[in-house]
Amino acid sequence: MAESRTVTLSRKTAETDIELTLAVDGTGASTIETGVPFFDHMLTLFAKHGLFDLQVKCAGDVDVDYHHTVEDVGLVLGDAFKQALGEKKGIRRYGFFILPMDESLARIAIDIGGRPHLVYDAEAPTMFVRDFNIVLVKEFCRAFSNALGANLHVKLVYGEEPHHVAEAIFKCLARTVDAATQIDPRAADSLPSTKGVI
Repeated sequence: MAESRTVTLSRKTAETDIELTLAVDGTGASTIETGVPFFDHMLTLFAKHGLFDLQVKCAGDVDVDYHHTVEDVGLVLGDAFKQALGEKKGIRRYGFFILPMDESLARIAIDIGGRPHLVYDAEAPTMFVRDFNIVLVKEFCRAFSNALGANLHVKLVYGEEPHHVAEAIFKCLARTVDAATQIDPRAADSLPSTKGVI
């Protein structure tokens, strides 16, 4: 494990230009500018409830759609966690959380074991918060899990209001990732795998 689990990454394509800094062992401080206000709100919640310090600046083709911005930030954030965790020595690897948000309840489990896979079961009766389609939350989770190399299971147990649904998922994801990335003092110098590599 690196002494400081902090990383700065950039990624530029024809669709997005992203600068991102992540400190896994932070305080929840964040500065988020993606050009998508609702997504900014969700990433701010993610940082706060995971106690990650997060800075994100993204210039994307939001005049076309929000999809590229949300997906590409997910990719860069997942990659940032992967790089910050380094060899993954001492991490708990698994995380699980259940989080209520008014009438909504989200349940998420993660395995940061190098095997990317997403199971996503979350659909609200109404899928839009203003012009933000919360189907994009699934695209964020897919990109995040692929880049991190994580097996991620997201379940909306129930929920009605789309803002609450998305908020429950982002807060629950934050708590889940925080649990999985914490260092277990009993195994700080070993990998959480019998294979010897993850």
